[in-house]
Amino acid sequence: MKIIKIKDLIYEYAKYDEEGNIAEMNRAIDDVNLDVKQGDFIAILGHNGSGKSTLAKHLNAILIPAEGIVWVGGKDTKDESNIWDIRQTAGMVFQNPDNQIIGSIVEEDVGFGPENIGVETDDIWKRVDMALRAVNMTAYRNHSPNKLSGGQKQRVAIAGVVAMKPQCIILDEPTAMLDPLGRKEVIQTVKELNEKEKVTIILITHYMEEVIFADHVIVMDGGKVVMQGKPREIFSQVEKLKEYRLDVPQVTELAHELKKEGVFLPDGILTIEEFVNAMAEFL
Repeated sequence: MKIIKIKDLIYEYAKYDEEGNIAEMNRAIDDVNLDVKQGDFIAILGHNGSGKSTLAKHLNAILIPAEGIVWVGGKDTKDESNIWDIRQTAGMVFQNPDNQIIGSIVEEDVGFGPENIGVETDDIWKRVDMALRAVNMTAYRNHSPNKLSGGQKQRVAIAGVVAMKPQCIILDEPTAMLDPLGRKEVIQTVKELNEKEKVTIILITHYMEEVIFADHVIVMDGGKVVMQGKPREIFSQVEKLKEYRLDVPQVTELAHELKKEGVFLPDGILTIEEFVNAMAEFL
């Protein structure tokens, strides 16, 4: 079952002159087509300005197509009467958790979304319990979000979305402002939501190591989808990724350089364990 379907999507930003008139139109999304099945873990890569965040904002109707159609849960995002259902189907987590956390206590913040959509009080607290367990933050339910680390705040922001019980969570560079430990916490949380709760995940990122466990990777450049495939297929094409100003996981880069020097290694090594095993066979 497809939870998201995008057909011939085009979106343009207007640039205005000093008098407030439209001076030019810049195409940020250029004829994108995409199908996402329920339960998928999709990673979208691209350098700054590639269109990946603009695409993300179409997936819960923050932006509306200039041309083409976006369906979320079978509903057309252009139809204003669908907005409520779409945003319950596809929740959004942004880059800065401080922009999403509004409660003075963690459990209150997580319960804010369900309360807003009219969930009964008893059910709200059940959802809060479930969401905090899902992101491993139960022990912090009575803490002030202001006293949490960046990674913990982002997990609270994710819990707030989980409590709404969406079928899909879109994360727009959720670890961009975090240290390595915080990034690891958040990505582990996202993986567990996908594997245990079967929540569809769409992860927008520029950290290559975060996408190696995705089901499918999409690479964007100039508003277009220029590469797509499984992580191993994508990261087997190191030189092509560099043409699009993207890096690869460090261990993939190391294996690629050794291979150029004559060391026989398979393409698309993604983890240290794979690298060690491949080197053991070579030696």
